[in-house]
Amino acid sequence: MLRGYPGVLWFWLLLMGTAQAAEYSPPVGKDYPRNVYWGDTHLHSRNSADAYSLGNMNLTPVDAYRFAQGQALTAHNGMRIQLRRPLDFLVVSDHAEYLGGYYRFAVNDPLVTQTRAGKQWAEYVAAGDPVRLIRAFTASMSDPENNYAFPLDTRKTIWQEVAQTADDYNVPGVFTALTGYEWTSMISGNNLHRVVVYKDGADKVGQLPPFSGQDSLDPRDLWDALANYEDVTGGEVLAIAHNGNLSNGMMFPSETVDGEPLTEGYARMRSRWEPIYEVTQVKGDGEAHPVLSPTDEFADYETWDWDNIGRTQAKEDWMLKHEYARSALQLGLLYKEELGTNPFKFGMIGSTDGHNSLSTTSEENFFGKFPESQPGAARTQNSMANNALWQNWRIVSSGYAAVWARENTRAAIFDSMKRREVYATTGSRIVVRFFGGWGYNEGDLTASNRLDIAYENGVPMGGTLTRGGKAPKFLITAAKDPDGPNLDRVQVVKGWVNSRGETEERVYDVAWSGDREIDPDTGKLPPVGSTVDVDRATYANSIGAAQLNILWEDPEFDVDHPAVYYVRVIEIPRPRWTAYDAAFFGLDLPDDVPMVIQDRAYTSPIWYEP
Repeated sequence: MLRGYPGVLWFWLLLMGTAQAAEYSPPVGKDYPRNVYWGDTHLHSRNSADAYSLGNMNLTPVDAYRFAQGQALTAHNGMRIQLRRPLDFLVVSDHAEYLGGYYRFAVNDPLVTQTRAGKQWAEYVAAGDPVRLIRAFTASMSDPENNYAFPLDTRKTIWQEVAQTADDYNVPGVFTALTGYEWTSMISGNNLHRVVVYKDGADKVGQLPPFSGQDSLDPRDLWDALANYEDVTGGEVLAIAHNGNLSNGMMFPSETVDGEPLTEGYARMRSRWEPIYEVTQVKGDGEAHPVLSPTDEFADYETWDWDNIGRTQAKEDWMLKHEYARSALQLGLLYKEELGTNPFKFGMIGSTDGHNSLSTTSEENFFGKFPESQPGAARTQNSMANNALWQNWRIVSSGYAAVWARENTRAAIFDSMKRREVYATTGSRIVVRFFGGWGYNEGDLTASNRLDIAYENGVPMGGTLTRGGKAPKFLITAAKDPDGPNLDRVQVVKGWVNSRGETEERVYDVAWSGDREIDPDTGKLPPVGSTVDVDRATYANSIGAAQLNILWEDPEFDVDHPAVYYVRVIEIPRPRWTAYDAAFFGLDLPDDVPMVIQDRAYTSPIWYEP
């Protein structure tokens, strides 16, 4: 058909050959994540026994999903509430122990009232002792022989409804509802809680009920149960360790719960089933502690360090390194050398641990943890149950789980969590990317195909570098929350094992706003300043930077020593939620109540393993 047109034939053959050799369209063949999605992996509804007992008697998982998607609701204090920006994903993670039981008992549901536990609860009520009913939640784990768990059929029926509700509100590409629950292990008042998250839909998730603290308080048994779920259903599941600051040294331990030394098997199981860690939430921040990091001026951030979650034992300094993420990451390097596997090789996320069905992280729109700590003129003075737990002004409006994923679906978000390409913020939507490798140069930071270069020549947050020879370079980009404060600085936090087999750490200021210079005597970067007007609960973005980017090389790299790096991004000061309360309700708060805060982001680490 092309006879007489040899030039045309040659042209088309050449063009086809060129198309096969290389793609013209840049995205073709590039399968890395381009989007960050914002969510909460730790939220409770009235289905949690403690949430129901402490006032959340009417807001359900359905309300939680609707609110997260941007719908307005009426909170328990009668105020209307709505998110300025909806979430991209949510895990309603109600406590597995007596899941849904207290509400069903209150409405006389025979599924619960006809169980041994339900009949026992009826006796408490008839005897005029409802407090004993409330205490049955924790007693069922500490004294299971006298506080009966629900039978398997009851647990399975309730769980299938929970899983189906998540399916009903899961809208792939728009909003992801992941099924999950909280395993509520508490030993001698020490918090070992884990949130369990499923990749699958109700058809698989509903086959086996949650493994609860009534079944076992040992994390190893939880991991076995997760393995059994995958074996039985062919699905996928993971666990997220709860912020460890109330564990009194048990979250990142040197021994098992029965006092045995950690083994290679323990390390493999924990690394396999707990790829990410909840580093910040409403009950304090868990990144660093000033006792462990005395030269880090930002280490004392929303610190809760008085005792444990059961208020049964005062905090001792030796416990701290087994509770905070920075020290745990360093301990993991030691265990890698000793056991061959790093048990504490985790990515970092934040979440709220709210118990009122409302996921709120913004300082100016913070609705507390329980209904009792929702906005009101007295909430900053009140503490739950007459100081039984904590003073409300200490509660933190934190945090977010930020996930770099290919799309907003269960599979994509779960896979990102599993590979640790995630990060935490304490309430702002700071956008951070963090890559490490040996093939980067200065021009890569401003290249139009920066992400292609970043993924092709290194690893993202959550990854591991294993090639030695010279110091790695790190590509770091940070952008402010479009609806929040400017950025103060970007820091790289490094932990390593020295030649004496001891852990060390250092915090490097690597990028910052303005024309400040590091003091040569102290090695410190001066503070950014403050524009906060506490009386009016306002601030101005007249200082700080909208974006901070840097290509950074470790100046103290030792090819023979394992190391771990993560990025901390800090905003300029802004009013804390207590300042918004004071301005709104006309309060004169005591001097010990903090009124200003610098929110921040913590990336998942990048490890160097010789």
